[in-house]
Amino acid sequence: MTHDLHNKIILVTGASRGIGRAVALAAARAGADLIITGRTIGALEELDDEIIAIGGKATIIELDMHDYEAIPRLAAAIHGRWGRLDGFVANAATLGTLTPLSHLDDSVWNDTIAVNLTAQWHLIKAMEPLLLAASAGRAILVSSGVADGIKPFWGPYAISKAGLEAMGRVWAGETEQTNLRINILNPGGTATGMRASAFPGENPDTLPRPADVAPAFLTLLDPACIDHGQRFDARQMLNL
Repeated sequence: MTHDLHNKIILVTGASRGIGRAVALAAARAGADLIITGRTIGALEELDDEIIAIGGKATIIELDMHDYEAIPRLAAAIHGRWGRLDGFVANAATLGTLTPLSHLDDSVWNDTIAVNLTAQWHLIKAMEPLLLAASAGRAILVSSGVADGIKPFWGPYAISKAGLEAMGRVWAGETEQTNLRINILNPGGTATGMRASAFPGENPDTLPRPADVAPAFLTLLDPACIDHGQRFDARQMLNL
């Protein structure tokens, strides 16, 4: 299925590598104008070069998800330039440490919750008015399979993703009577650097690549998408 995102302004956080990078490229190919954020300017510049090479446009924003005060400044800059935001992909996250809860260092817990949950609330708060200003705003909160069931040793990552899903459902319920459509997407096991850190012995050739799951994001970013407050698994959507 093809998706037309021409003249759509789409923000992708954590776009410097992995799934965020693949989603930004796929959205650019579909005609969107990208706002790409990350902590590594060099990687964002390389992505920008690729987006330009395929005829797209991107605005690079260096953003550390711990810097909560920078998030409303980003929203103000988007408002000043475009007045709206057509799509938002909340992709930036950190894995933390895989260890028993009772062995966790305080700093690991605080950092993982800060990035994966608290920063996402700050983004929702800042970006909601811009998404509502669009004719068909679309938001995707990127979750994980570890948000479900019993996942020993996944500690703050699993807990933060479960919290993110709960927050997404609350947000969707609050915006049900608007043109904004909010959904949660689990990419599933994908050959990324984060996955390799979690499963160092796994053969990445057995997994879908980020570009393989990116089309699922385009489906939920498409103005034609009417789903709201739902949780999707990318690999099921795409039969991967």
